[in-house]
Amino acid sequence: MGLFGMLKRYKISQGDPYPLGATVDADGVNFAIFSANAEKIDLCLYDASGRRETQRIALVGYTDQVWHVRVDGLRAGALYGYRVHGPYEPHKGHRFNPHKLLMDPYAKRLNGPFRWSSNMFGYDTHEPGKDLVIDRRDNSAEAPKCVVVDDSSLVIQNRDVKKPQIPWHRTIIYETHVKGFTRLNMALPAQERGTFAGMSRPEVLATIRQLGVTAIEILPAHAFIDERFLVDHKLTNYWGYNTLNFFCLHGPYLSSGQREEFKQFVDTAHCEGIEVIMDVVYNHTAEGNHLGPTLSFRGIDNASYYALAAHDGRFYANDTGCGNTLNVKHPRVLQMVMDSLRYWAGTMGVDGFRFDLATVMGREHGGFDPGSGFFDAIRQDPVLASCKMIAEPWDIGPGGYQLGNYPAGWSEWNDRYRDTARRFWRGDPGMLPEFARRIHGSSDLFEHSGRGPSASINFITSHDGFTLRDLVSYKNRNNLANREGNNDGHHSNFSDNNGAEGESEDPQILQLRARQKRNFIATLFLSQGTPMLLAGDELGRTQLGNNNAYCQDNEINWIDWQQICDEGRYLQLFTAYVISLRKRLPLFTSKIYIHRPDEPEQKDIGSVRWFNASGEEMREEQWREQHVRILGWLLENNAFVNREDSEKSMLLLLFNAHNEQKTFCLPSHPGVSKWLCLLDTCQCDGISDDAYLAVESEVVMPQKSMRVLSAAFE
Repeated sequence: MGLFGMLKRYKISQGDPYPLGATVDADGVNFAIFSANAEKIDLCLYDASGRRETQRIALVGYTDQVWHVRVDGLRAGALYGYRVHGPYEPHKGHRFNPHKLLMDPYAKRLNGPFRWSSNMFGYDTHEPGKDLVIDRRDNSAEAPKCVVVDDSSLVIQNRDVKKPQIPWHRTIIYETHVKGFTRLNMALPAQERGTFAGMSRPEVLATIRQLGVTAIEILPAHAFIDERFLVDHKLTNYWGYNTLNFFCLHGPYLSSGQREEFKQFVDTAHCEGIEVIMDVVYNHTAEGNHLGPTLSFRGIDNASYYALAAHDGRFYANDTGCGNTLNVKHPRVLQMVMDSLRYWAGTMGVDGFRFDLATVMGREHGGFDPGSGFFDAIRQDPVLASCKMIAEPWDIGPGGYQLGNYPAGWSEWNDRYRDTARRFWRGDPGMLPEFARRIHGSSDLFEHSGRGPSASINFITSHDGFTLRDLVSYKNRNNLANREGNNDGHHSNFSDNNGAEGESEDPQILQLRARQKRNFIATLFLSQGTPMLLAGDELGRTQLGNNNAYCQDNEINWIDWQQICDEGRYLQLFTAYVISLRKRLPLFTSKIYIHRPDEPEQKDIGSVRWFNASGEEMREEQWREQHVRILGWLLENNAFVNREDSEKSMLLLLFNAHNEQKTFCLPSHPGVSKWLCLLDTCQCDGISDDAYLAVESEVVMPQKSMRVLSAAFE
């Protein structure tokens, strides 16, 4: 049937400007797309193969800068894209090019993978002026097509499943990658490895649940593409921080190709009592800088969707370091972000979001503002207000580092905790005051805004940087596999190889490394704040010293479940034991900051005190002693800190980061008859050989070791 014959199939009318995207009902599909500067928009329909355009329909409705049309007779499953007409004037910020088929920003499914081609660029790449000259080649053969989906038909496998709604102070986060976690799990069917179907398997989720974590934070799962330079070097964007669309799932993560698979994963996790947090990238898109491709937003309304340079609209504000910055200050762009978040939290059921480079989201014309439109919109939204919101509180723009400045209700990745813990256990001089502040929940950063310790997301490692094993095995990064001359990745890792660079067979070095890993894990989970564990750290996973493995979609990043050694199994058991201590002892999970007993407002709450190796309270001048690397931290509940303690309790944590053995005198306290050792990092399983210690005892602390003691009262 020819093009004009196809025109008779559908009844065309103006339709409605809301909701945006393609909306299905019993009679047809309504299409709506925002563009403030377009002159005309065409809807292009395709056959089931996505290769042949079957009909082109002008969006005849225009309301409040939204173009819309209704196509009666069209059904879910139809393939489509847009051609947007308007001026090609890069210096004015306009990059319209009707020769390029564009993806709907609100599309919820794409029909195939993205393939790089010179046709994907809106400008003539052969011209000396580069992006100043329009490219008139058609890209429809290569461009992915959008698929009309019916949200009302989304299969909800477990309608009675409720969100776990775990309170912040009891939250323990497990950062993982859906492919890396399941790709080498040979117990799974081959087609499910590396997908959400594999993550949904009860035996996979049981591994996470038995560890004791309460929330899975998945690296980006929105549809994303590999940057051109990675493809040219036969590498891929493994992490996924290069978003193509904010409503679609990344196709390779779906064994079935259907978004219901992700919903099933969320429901199954909820059945296990585990929350799901999505790592999301609303700060930039995959279209890159002014020399990037024209895929969607750039061709629909470049001047609205992106923050442009003030001196020349040809260029982009690059607060992200990724070439462009999404213009969340624009009300329609903010609307898209909010609609996307509601879709994932409402329709798909996720429990929270971690925002990559979140400072972008709060930057108004005068700079970062904790009262920005974005934060206000989140706070008042009935779907999102109860979700967990986590900020990566920095970007490379002006005033980009905003740790501690986010509004109430938000938690933040605390890189100062990460760096301080690393430096303390490495043995850097003068770290005691900073270490004490960080393990006590960083009240200096968060309490001023009325937030509690859970506002601090504490972590030792994350996807970005060394794994825990590499942190104690390498002083220097080893990123040659990234093909950037080992010049990429963090310069300041605050790591230590403990005697030899890289892998070693020296038993003394291995013993010290194993103890350091236990020290880091015990410090992380027994600090005030919300702990986040990088998946695989509890198993001793290595990236062979690569501290920027974003482009390594291979064994460098995948967890090899078949090669876990005895040390890895012991570390897994140790981690589970420490997490169980955190859950069992409410003093570790206080909702509020506990301060010194001499502060009047603390007398009915609890107290925290710090001790030197002589068992005496730290004096002001002792905090300034550069060579001291031993510390005692005492926590006491005077009056049921979380209203969960059934009886009075007192905990004493001892830290020795010296390179030699030290003796610590236990402090005396009225009513304490003896101390029970709950944890000893010198032991593989964490259980001490010395169950009880007398009050007057001197505790021998081997080099680089930690103990946790609980007071027994008379």
